[in-house]
Amino acid sequence: MEMNHVLDKLPRHLLNLVIDQPYNSYTPQDHAVWRYVMRQNVKYLSRMAHGSYLEGLRKTGISTNEIPHMYGMNRILKEIGWAAVAVDGFIPPAAFMEFQAYNVLVIAADIRPIDQIEYTPAPDIIHEAAGHAPIIADADYAEYLRLFGEIGAKAISSANDYKQYEAIRHLSILKADPYTRRDEIMQAEKKLEAINANMGAPSEMSLIRNLHWWTVEYGLIGNIENPKIYGAGLLSSIGESFSCLRPEVKKLPYTIEAVKTDFDITTRQPQLFVTPDFTHLTNVLNEFADSMAQRRGGTDGLQKVINSAHLATATYSSGLQVSGIFSKMITHEQQAVYLQTSSPTQLCYANAQLEEHGKTWHQDGFGAPIGNFKDVNTPPEHLDAAQIAELGIHEGEPCHLEFASGVEVHGRLRQIFRREGKNLLFSFDECTVRFRDEVLFEPQWGNYDMAVGSKIVSVYSGAADPEAYQMEFPAPNEKTHKIIHSDAARQLHLLYQKVRDVREEKQPATVLPDIWRTLQQDFRSEWLLPLEILEIVENANTSNHLRKAINTFLLDLQQQKPDLADLISNGLALIYGKSHAH
Repeated sequence: MEMNHVLDKLPRHLLNLVIDQPYNSYTPQDHAVWRYVMRQNVKYLSRMAHGSYLEGLRKTGISTNEIPHMYGMNRILKEIGWAAVAVDGFIPPAAFMEFQAYNVLVIAADIRPIDQIEYTPAPDIIHEAAGHAPIIADADYAEYLRLFGEIGAKAISSANDYKQYEAIRHLSILKADPYTRRDEIMQAEKKLEAINANMGAPSEMSLIRNLHWWTVEYGLIGNIENPKIYGAGLLSSIGESFSCLRPEVKKLPYTIEAVKTDFDITTRQPQLFVTPDFTHLTNVLNEFADSMAQRRGGTDGLQKVINSAHLATATYSSGLQVSGIFSKMITHEQQAVYLQTSSPTQLCYANAQLEEHGKTWHQDGFGAPIGNFKDVNTPPEHLDAAQIAELGIHEGEPCHLEFASGVEVHGRLRQIFRREGKNLLFSFDECTVRFRDEVLFEPQWGNYDMAVGSKIVSVYSGAADPEAYQMEFPAPNEKTHKIIHSDAARQLHLLYQKVRDVREEKQPATVLPDIWRTLQQDFRSEWLLPLEILEIVENANTSNHLRKAINTFLLDLQQQKPDLADLISNGLALIYGKSHAH
């Protein structure tokens, strides 16, 4: 991967997901699919997309004639403060969001097969490069995307969310392979349906993914009676970009209520949401974020990360951050008064791990009280040296601390850790911690580091200092299928290359009649390559006989295969300048 100043900022734990773009694996037919979709987009979306779309294509260096190379895109994207990386299909939602937070577009390296040219359920380079990239040239939208990534990366997932992600990834891999057996797809669909039917209460991640879907992927902008397209899913779907603006697709004002609307990636959407402008997107996002544990903290936030059973961070009001897998909390009067992790745990301040408080020191987990000391109104993090002394607490001496909740700590105070005038940690040896009849810590377990803070102000997914924690998103075990084309498919791809060479004046047009005869003999269902030949012949204003033969063939094919009718009509419209099929 060729680095630049944007990519240099990526944390190490995201790099496992980055792959080299398999540029030499794209077939001549793949490039033709890209060209067809992009030319349709430029023709249609110049009128129906948000005004920044065409300018964004130019700014991001995306060609209509061939699949873009990531290196070339990055040289241009860095000028607007962004970059792009190639990945293998769907990646975990939290990772996808975190890339966005670092101003990095995640681009699935594969391209849809020709039989999914109008819409694909799997992420592909058309969706990512031609859908997402152009709109980030708009500064307001780019900032919304970055902020969404920052907030979304910390959204708490449920245990079922992880199962759902794996099932969606598996199904998308099967569907993107044109040679997958139908029974394999059906089996994967049934597995996903079973998971979807038992998801339980929606998690923060599932809710924020709804907002992402109805804005970044499927958003409309402007006047609700006559909106424009900006969502990448619509911009990259030549089928749905045509149909989405029809009256039968309900248009709703975009509000926080969109978070309650689920989506189905396998079909066209029955309704879409319209934002008046990109600033409104940020306002709604912040409205939702205000309800999330990362901004609210508290007992509910701790319960969410306990339920998730994955790495998370809880931040005390002192600023101390505890990162680990949370397994338990004790409540008193419905408020959390003690938290417990069951995994190696790090302690941080301002997102930097405290010296000697990493996973090695707290390898068996970490537990600490939450709240004020008994009969003391001042939060413990704000007690000064004199107030602490008045409580009979002295470094190097035994002491007894009782919290308002009833948690009791007995031990010899070794040291008080402070940062920026706040107490973060009281470290003890020979320590016993109890809550009523329950023993929470015993002297033989070693030193006891007691977090200090009157409340938990933030809870979020992931580690406070990911690099020190050695956090990582492992590369998925199941890889996108490397397509093994049949001999017939490879022969067809050679014909595509010859036609491309003619268009680029690397071969004479005299080879076209022979290519046409081969198509007629061996590939009677082929529609895209005849269109490419017809375009060359029409532009050169030669070979009347060949022009008529291809036109007749394509019109007949429309009658024989109604599912190709719009694709062919729209291809002819590009050649002859007619309007799109509807």
